[in-house]
Amino acid sequence: MIGKKIRDAFNEQIQHETYSAYLYLSMVAYFHDRGFDGMAQWMRVQAMEELTHAMKFFDHIMGRGGSVELLAIEKPPKTWKSPLDAFKAALKHEQFITGKINELTALSNAQKDFASQSMLQWFVDEQVEEEANATKNVQMLEMVGDSGNGMLMLDRELGTRTFTAPAAPGE
Repeated sequence: MIGKKIRDAFNEQIQHETYSAYLYLSMVAYFHDRGFDGMAQWMRVQAMEELTHAMKFFDHIMGRGGSVELLAIEKPPKTWKSPLDAFKAALKHEQFITGKINELTALSNAQKDFASQSMLQWFVDEQVEEEANATKNVQMLEMVGDSGNGMLMLDRELGTRTFTAPAAPGE
């Protein structure tokens, strides 16, 4: 049985992960409207990943006899000054999520919730990757600067990203 403190914190994390998907979907629309379909594709994959993250928490709560409570999701911004600004916002958001995962890890340690600790280790590792990817995108956009050719090349490269659905629990 999952403890109340962990359950409540995981319900909040479902909200954070779902907001992440909303934020990245908003970026999809922003990039698409500006003709950056590759960047839109990159963010679309990111949004899909965030929804799978939310479902990991959802399934963990239910699998341990807890009740899922879906909390309200704030409306994300819909415009940014530039593609670079949007990717900087994505990096800042991933850093926020890393902080939340770290808080959950500390809570599960304090509660001696070993099942949650095991699940959260996946998220600790995932956030290293998330921040590295976001940082790389910011760095590439900074290198490209105002170069139209560079933006076109980067847009094409980012558009090659694909989503692979994770295996269902028990597979």
